[in-house]
Amino acid sequence: MRKHFHVFLLAALLAGAASCSKTENEILLGGGGSSSVLLGGGGSSSDSLTSQPSGYAARMEVPALKTGNLFIQHSTAVSSSSKDSVMTYCLEFDPDKLHSRWVAFRFDDRTRGKETSRTDAWADDPSLPARYQVGTSTFTGYTRGHLCASADRLYSRDANAQTFYMSNMSPQLYDFNSNYWTSYENLIQKKGRDTGFADTLYVVKGGTIEDGQTLGTVSRTSGKNVVVPKYYFIALLKCKNNTYESIGFWVEHKNYGYAQYSVPSSEMANHAVTIDRLESLTGIDFFPNLPDAAEKVVEASYSLATWGL
Repeated sequence: MRKHFHVFLLAALLAGAASCSKTENEILLGGGGSSSVLLGGGGSSSDSLTSQPSGYAARMEVPALKTGNLFIQHSTAVSSSSKDSVMTYCLEFDPDKLHSRWVAFRFDDRTRGKETSRTDAWADDPSLPARYQVGTSTFTGYTRGHLCASADRLYSRDANAQTFYMSNMSPQLYDFNSNYWTSYENLIQKKGRDTGFADTLYVVKGGTIEDGQTLGTVSRTSGKNVVVPKYYFIALLKCKNNTYESIGFWVEHKNYGYAQYSVPSSEMANHAVTIDRLESLTGIDFFPNLPDAAEKVVEASYSLATWGL
């Protein structure tokens, strides 16, 4: 039987390390908008890409970056008179697979609010060079499945519209998207908006795009082929009163036979894994900006009870 441990980190463990206070990196200078960075340098001048990752890569929710991909961030201005901005989400885009490697965001005092509704503002990602844009129509045989969900970003109409960029979409089977994946999205939103549960909830979501972890590709009218993930994953890190806890989920992309919103928590728990295990499955280094001592402990265990499972 798998054992789960509740992890408490004493403040002394985090002394001199990155804070998980409610205001940790929540405001970003530079105004609202979008930007992209080619990891590892190179690229043509027409792409408007620079050779070094921006400061966004130092945020707690951002996984380790992979050379050759595009690091993209989307943000919105705090107000029309402010030069500060809040990051909606960021992602690492694989230009060969035409699919994001992961999408990362957080729920905190700036982003957990519900001030608007779903915009359905489907659009190609303005930060992607045109040769990587795939058009906004639905995927043949698949839905346009959000990675950062529309309901994750309801604090701003502009932020919600950014969740409809196609770089944030993944080809998902209808029954998986509507009847299964949404249960995990609902869990994330419930926990992310609960100030008693977390000061900040860091979220990384994605679908597998590496060789051997896909269901093939789906063709676009432009002749481009977008990879279809065989598995989807979620990495969660909560911080409450300078205490970190984490959990991961590894879910096969298929029809599980459930009706919409009927997936029991016991079924969701069957897909829970440690972050260490999720890193082994995906090849992605999650939460590398955690202090080393905290990362070693937090990523090795999880508690189903903590997450309401």
